[in-house]
Amino acid sequence: MTDFLDGSGLSVAYQTVVDLDSGDVVGYESLARGPLAPEQMLQQARDAGRIADFDWRLRDLALEGGLAAGLGNSLTLFVNVEPDTPATCPEEHLERVEAATSGLRIVLEVTERAVVQHPAELLRLVDWARQRSWGIALDDIGEDPGSLAMMPFLEPDVIKLDLRLVQQRPTADIGLIMSAVLAQAERTGAAIVAEGVEDEAMREAALALGATLGQGWMYGRPGPLPASLPSVDSVVPLHRSWALRDDPTPFSIVRSALPVRRATKAQLLSVAAHLEEQAVAWSEGPVVLSTFQTDEQLDSRTHERYTKLAGRGSFVAAMRSGGDLHVGAGVRTAVLPDGHRLGEEWSVVVVGPHYAGALVSRQVGTDPEEGYDYVVTHSRDLVVEAGRSLLRHVAPAWEAAPAAQR
Repeated sequence: MTDFLDGSGLSVAYQTVVDLDSGDVVGYESLARGPLAPEQMLQQARDAGRIADFDWRLRDLALEGGLAAGLGNSLTLFVNVEPDTPATCPEEHLERVEAATSGLRIVLEVTERAVVQHPAELLRLVDWARQRSWGIALDDIGEDPGSLAMMPFLEPDVIKLDLRLVQQRPTADIGLIMSAVLAQAERTGAAIVAEGVEDEAMREAALALGATLGQGWMYGRPGPLPASLPSVDSVVPLHRSWALRDDPTPFSIVRSALPVRRATKAQLLSVAAHLEEQAVAWSEGPVVLSTFQTDEQLDSRTHERYTKLAGRGSFVAAMRSGGDLHVGAGVRTAVLPDGHRLGEEWSVVVVGPHYAGALVSRQVGTDPEEGYDYVVTHSRDLVVEAGRSLLRHVAPAWEAAPAAQR
């Protein structure tokens, strides 16, 4: 039953995505079809060590269908991808990818889980997509309210809500989810898509939640692309910028935009503690990313704060150059090689759905007692970019991510 890994019996269907106000078609999402349910095929491919081959085969089928139907650059083609697939395109699919880059309007779709499970790999995928002017959609938003603060690091063009998923949540969770989603959409112009729209009542609920686009059985079940494509009056906006720097660090990013000051280690310890205490006090699941140089920077109180945050479902990661790093249960870690640029820095980055703050610093001399050049910033764009530079070093979670919906 694994012949599908070689392409046997494998195909894609397409589901319509529409403008909720007008009902006009704006695009199609490709969905895997084969001898097993999509999640079963993905799991078998992963178990066989062939997830990359399988994922690229599905992408190729989706692009092939879009090109053959003549979707062009107005109708948007949503293509699901797995975050642990290497971003580099295999030679056998390169011609199709190049044709699609010039001939289609493409949005790669990843799940909210992927940002948490595979942050570094996912950011490499986003780099690859942005370089080709492809968009990014973040799916299954609301499945884990504790990971909502991860949205800014991806800067999605499209945010997808599963209506059934959201409506099954307690009222307080719905408020948290929608507040975070609407804030992100307001800041960036991202489009909100409601999935699972089955009738007029669900369409009205989707509009009330802030969605402008929708998909679901009300607009048709998955199938082949139509022989006669609809005319397009509006398109899904793809306008995310993406800063690409050579081996960036939090300090190099922030110092390029803001003045640098100098302080003692003791003074910065109090600033770092304040940022961490702020994160502990919030109920909105902030992301906390830190680099440490010395044991003093990672004292028992810091250890307690990080363990508490991770225990509440926040994404917390700590890294250090050389030596052991013991932060607490649930905290993601990265031990960097000796001499790594991040080993010269001490940073604490905190990002919530409605707050961002960072301390970034670099040791002045060879002895921490000589002091640090530092910047404290609450500029959301700078804080997110600084945090993104740290996420690129976070290893995948030990537990494999659940299979994405295909």
